[in-house]
Amino acid sequence: MEAPGASAASAASKGPGHGKCPPAELTGRIVRPDDAGYTDARLGWDQLFSHYPLVIVFAQNTQDVVNALTWARQNDVAVRVRSGRHALEGWSNVDNGVVIDISELKSVDIDAHSHVATVGAGLNQLEAVTTLAKQDLAVTTGTEGSVGLSGATLGGGFGFLTRWLGMACDSLVGAEIVIPSGDECAKAIKADLSNNSDLLWALRGAGNGNFGIVTSLTYKVAPLKSVTYLQATWKGIKDLHAIFDAYQRTAPTTDARLGTQLEIHRNQIFLFGVLPEGTPDEAKELLAPILSIDSPKVTTQVGNWGDVYAGFQIPTELEPANWKFFSQFTRKPFPGEAIEIVTSFIQQAPTDDTNFFVQAFGGNVRRSPRGGTAFPHRDALFYSEPGVGWGTRSNQPGVCDPLTSQCQAWIAEFSQALRPYVNGAYVNVPNVAQQDWETAYWRDNFDRLRKIKAKYDPYNVFQYEQSVPPAVC
Repeated sequence: MEAPGASAASAASKGPGHGKCPPAELTGRIVRPDDAGYTDARLGWDQLFSHYPLVIVFAQNTQDVVNALTWARQNDVAVRVRSGRHALEGWSNVDNGVVIDISELKSVDIDAHSHVATVGAGLNQLEAVTTLAKQDLAVTTGTEGSVGLSGATLGGGFGFLTRWLGMACDSLVGAEIVIPSGDECAKAIKADLSNNSDLLWALRGAGNGNFGIVTSLTYKVAPLKSVTYLQATWKGIKDLHAIFDAYQRTAPTTDARLGTQLEIHRNQIFLFGVLPEGTPDEAKELLAPILSIDSPKVTTQVGNWGDVYAGFQIPTELEPANWKFFSQFTRKPFPGEAIEIVTSFIQQAPTDDTNFFVQAFGGNVRRSPRGGTAFPHRDALFYSEPGVGWGTRSNQPGVCDPLTSQCQAWIAEFSQALRPYVNGAYVNVPNVAQQDWETAYWRDNFDRLRKIKAKYDPYNVFQYEQSVPPAVC
């Protein structure tokens, strides 16, 4: 594998002398460093990272993507792909390269009769949830609306509907993707169970920036008329041990419709639950082992999933500027000493936005869809993630914040302390310091992914710090 940052076209130039195409021109909405909107166009959600691309192409259609990729290859320029701007190590941006941004590809085509929806890869999760919900349909998404739907899905994708519908990638039945072609060209192809099915398998869990640029996604969607949304709040964390233990012994094994998250802050604990086509009494009964601890404040709401989902979103401008997370999966319940580690670190949390959250797996996560997926963590009991947020949003990110070193040290030490009780990591929540990241993200699937990479991107055009390298024949 070439060093990170090696340009796309220099790699391509090593190939055989065929596949030449006419000089490409950039099309779409083009933003360059001298343009007034450049700062807004280059900034990501996590302002801990700051990059200065040579040009940002906001594609308006698939041909714009083909043109941009061809142009990058012909001009010896590194390529990064971006949608929702939530890449948590800043890898969807690059200095002195071209960022191909597909966030303005927002087409929607829903066949309510066959329960199939084809959407542009630029939709964010809020747009996808609310659009489908208007027709009483749903697909698994993550919980944060501003995250790109395509990025979440292509890395696996989980949220409140996961135990009911499986991973987001499980519902992905097709995609349009722009890949390199020949020495310096690009082309759009289909990936589904009948065409390039090996690529569909790879896109289901390893598709972010590894094989090409996905421009549309086709999902099998599920009927969903209403949900019950439950929130329980405990003031303080004195009951954390009992609450956590009850959660891990209840939430992953209860009714497969019920999706839950437990979120622990330094001064309070939240339990969130979503029960598709269920009632408040059902939700409370299913969660009774947890809700019976102390006297939490419990609220419930019944309604359309789109309305409920929109209701718990926090506007990006109100969130901290800088974030750091560590992802981890757990296959056995945390013993008492692991819960004590969580308690100890949460008590020392550097900001109010710091938390440790747990998402129950089980249910239909354990079932793979037809054709399989590259996502390997189906046997997890739960996913967990320490996260720390700090700083104020501005148009000048990258300025050293006095809290940065404290926050970085806290989360590094926290994740290290939990290592005996967790394994694996989630590719959508990567870490630049992750040891053995290849198997942490994909376990035994990594060699197969390398072979598929060699087939569809043999010159390693799509590469970044932890991208899949092509297999060497």
